[in-house]
Amino acid sequence: GSETIMLRFAALGLLLASAVTLSSSAVVLENGLPNLWSQTASQVTELPTQDGILTPNAWNYLNRQSLYRLMIAGTDPYLTYMGTTQTENPFWGLALQLGWMQTSGRLADPSGSTTCGLQTGDAMCISPESFWGCMNYFTSTFPFLSAAQQGFLGENIQLQVPAGVEGFCTTYTECSASYSDAMTKWDAFFQALKPTSESTLPDNEKKDSILGLYWTAQMATTYSSSTCSVKKSHYSAEEQSFADSWLDSAEYVAAAHFHSNLEKSVLFLNPLPSRILRAGDASPNIADLTEEENYSLTIFSWMKNINTILGGSMVRMWKGAMCSVTTREKGKELLEQLLTNPSFPTTTFLSFITEMTTAC
Repeated sequence: GSETIMLRFAALGLLLASAVTLSSSAVVLENGLPNLWSQTASQVTELPTQDGILTPNAWNYLNRQSLYRLMIAGTDPYLTYMGTTQTENPFWGLALQLGWMQTSGRLADPSGSTTCGLQTGDAMCISPESFWGCMNYFTSTFPFLSAAQQGFLGENIQLQVPAGVEGFCTTYTECSASYSDAMTKWDAFFQALKPTSESTLPDNEKKDSILGLYWTAQMATTYSSSTCSVKKSHYSAEEQSFADSWLDSAEYVAAAHFHSNLEKSVLFLNPLPSRILRAGDASPNIADLTEEENYSLTIFSWMKNINTILGGSMVRMWKGAMCSVTTREKGKELLEQLLTNPSFPTTTFLSFITEMTTAC
């Protein structure tokens, strides 16, 4: 129909713009692991406690990154079917994302009224005024509180509330009351880990099923964190637009049940901009960003613009095309090709969406 024809034209432009390689740039890894990983807590007992209750400070980078490290350690025994390396856990994607936010300066106070997060101030501080730090508060604390509730960490938890931080839930009970949809979905993910690991289904189906639950919970959490949007006003129009594109891109990877292990997440995070965008930054010609960073920004804005032109139907059609284990496998490969292969044929993306939509 006309939607398909419009999609063809739009996506052709998108693919011509994006048929380039994206490989190096912002420092996402340190010795093959997320930034400052060696300084994070490897055991629950290394986190702050008060009166026998765990009290991590999620506004401190090392404490927040520790939440991911502990969730990875607590769930790894139930994810042996995910692959052959030690870094197959889907939470690696979130840990790497937090590391990128930190090294690119996105966790610092964007209002400039404090030195929180500045290299010259409290470098480990995450500012509650940061849009990125706010979004990531939800995607780190919700699964952590749920994992503890479901017995994966074996502790009671009460998150700290540093001075000047307000409007964030800090316990399982409180977060469940305010954001029941997201918390229920994290509970479903953690409750499914053990039965899925013991299931006799083929590994690829187990993997698809558990990643489906993971992304459902993660997207519900992203929707819950819409309260963070007001904090975007601290940034340039260019950074705000990038933030919106970044949120949009999650819809594609989530629908494909992307396996956000360490290795694959690095491919997607490496080409993200290594600093906050400023007024006047126009990709692909931002002088102090690498070619890869410039191109990834171009791709992001194209995908967002095309979806807007099509009234949201590109995301809808993509979600519609991700209707089975097989199409999701193809979808994952396609997204990887789009980001890493300079000679990826531009028509493939289109024909895939149209072909799969009819197949579903």
